Amino acid sequence: ASTGTLETLTTTLIDSINGYRDAAQNADGSQFQELFRRMADDRSRVAEDLRAEVRRLGGNPPDDGSFLGGTHQRFLDLKAAITGRDDKSIINEVERGEDYLKEKFETALNSDELPVESRSVVERAYQSVREGHDRVRDLKHGLEA
Repeated sequence: ASTGTLETLTTTLIDSINGYRDAAQNADGSQFQELFRRMADDRSRVAEDLRAEVRRLGGNPPDDGSFLGGTHQRFLDLKAAITGRDDKSIINEVERGEDYLKEKFETALNSDELPVESRSVVERAYQSVREGHDRVRDLKHGLEA
């Protein structure tokens, strides 16, 4: 079975992990620092599940994100936001990254390229991604209230 879709999702998750770690470091003193760390830890577990599935299928799972990949680029935008903007701007940038990640998983789940035997692993990963997305969305709406 082809592992390309799984490898792409893993790389995208690694981009988000790197972004959250950068955000946690740069949000020093921010109420969001612990949230960013937890999100990075959650994503690390999800990425490891996908890596294990790639290995099970005989592939070589990625250990690094893409160089300035889509998700990481959004998190670099977040880094810029953290160094000069308010909490609402930071959460807006985080939400953009989460939207991108969620969309990548939805595309994969709707694709014929995903190996049937890997679907349950990707669905579990997607559930975690969706929960993270919704947590950030709710936080954003809380700031707007």
